[in-house]
Amino acid sequence: MRLKALRVLFWITDIGFLVYWGITALKLIPPELLYNDYTNPILVAWNWSFMPIDLFISLTGLYSLYLHRKGRSAWIGWSLVSLILTFSSGLLAISFWAVRGEFDPAWWTPNLYLMLYPLIFIPWLISMLGSGKQDRAASVTGQALRQ
Repeated sequence: MRLKALRVLFWITDIGFLVYWGITALKLIPPELLYNDYTNPILVAWNWSFMPIDLFISLTGLYSLYLHRKGRSAWIGWSLVSLILTFSSGLLAISFWAVRGEFDPAWWTPNLYLMLYPLIFIPWLISMLGSGKQDRAASVTGQALRQ
């Protein structure tokens, strides 16, 4: 059950980042939905500073899904990398808006999502690494995929 939820959340998050950065680059977000002071060059640079980490999150998350589909236990480590970076990205954005004293649900909600959902899965994945379950998980996954 947890594994299925993690896979769904990875797809939502990783594709969501790719879509967000695509529409941001094409300037398709209506001005009324943009963050406060969106024309300020410093805030534009701040927003774009998230692009590398967000794209790396997508890369590591999608790669972990690929590894899982192939039945390779390395999916757990790549999932942890993706989740830790996802939490960090959300935390940095929430911290910024909190320091500025601005609350806009349109920007807080997705960033709280990025902060909170990894916290559900990080301990579970760490416990799999610590107990050797990753080898059994890869074996079971591989068997299920071959059936």
